[in-house]
Amino acid sequence: MKLKKINSTLQENLERNGLLEPTTLQKKTFGTIKSGRDVVVFGPKEQGKTTAMIIAAIQRVDKLVEEDIATKVLIVVKDKFEVERLVEVFEAYTKYMDLRVYGVHDYTDLDEDKNQLSLGNDILIGTATRLNEMFASAGFDVNQLKMYVIDDIDLQLRNRLEPRLHRLSESIGKTQRVYFATEFVEQLDMFADKSLTEDAEWFDFYDDEEEQDDNE
Repeated sequence: MKLKKINSTLQENLERNGLLEPTTLQKKTFGTIKSGRDVVVFGPKEQGKTTAMIIAAIQRVDKLVEEDIATKVLIVVKDKFEVERLVEVFEAYTKYMDLRVYGVHDYTDLDEDKNQLSLGNDILIGTATRLNEMFASAGFDVNQLKMYVIDDIDLQLRNRLEPRLHRLSESIGKTQRVYFATEFVEQLDMFADKSLTEDAEWFDFYDDEEEQDDNE
């Protein structure tokens, strides 16, 4: 997959898994997300939002300090099945990269989750409920977090998880925030006002589709 200044090993892993060409969504959002700016992305499932998210997360992980145990990227997903799916995909796309990816959800053992995090991780994937439980306990270092991602934020807001998502955002403080959604929901405007910087960029790939249809 050819994207400007993409990690070469990541590129090889993507191609090894059959991802040879980036989608329009992946091409248009790559540079902005990589720059560290807050971003909101709307798009249909076939535009590859999950892959865009994984590419962004891996690109943001800094491996210069090998002994560092602090989480660099935090990804909040809708349920345990999505945690398990994403962990598998990350493992495939980070082959030969020595990145530490760990997943937690409402049915994992909380004490074991804390123990695993104390050993070090780069990318933490979890549900809002479990992550709030972990943040409520001492010893979770978020000072070196480089990216806070919420996937399927439209579904999570519809499921009334806004207080938990906002509590996580408040706990984290200043870091890049990237939200992915399949469609717009009214709750997102209020949530964005509370959590995103004023220069956050919004990408709507349904508008792109309408423009393409008009040009045909």
